[in-house]
Amino acid sequence: MPTILRSGPYRFFFYASDQDEPVHVHVEREGNIAEFWLMPVRLQNSGGFSRHELNQIQRLIEQHTEQLIRGWNDYFYD
Repeated sequence: MPTILRSGPYRFFFYASDQDEPVHVHVEREGNIAEFWLMPVRLQNSGGFSRHELNQIQRLIEQHTEQLIRGWNDYFYD
C-alpha cells in the first residue's frame, strides 16, 4: 500500500489490489479512511470524515491531482 503524498495529518495512498478500479486515492487520518476518484476528482466514500473536512481534503487532492495520478501510473504501469 504505497503512500503517494503526505500533507498535514493526511496520508494519501492506494492498495496494490486497486489496479482494476478507476484511478483513485484513499486518504487516512487517525483511523478515518475516505476514497476519492481522481478523473474527475469526486468523493467515492466518506470514511467517517465530516463534510467540512472532506471539502478540505478534496481541495488538497485537486491541488495534487497530477502527482497522485502519476504515482498511480508509476506503481501500476512502470
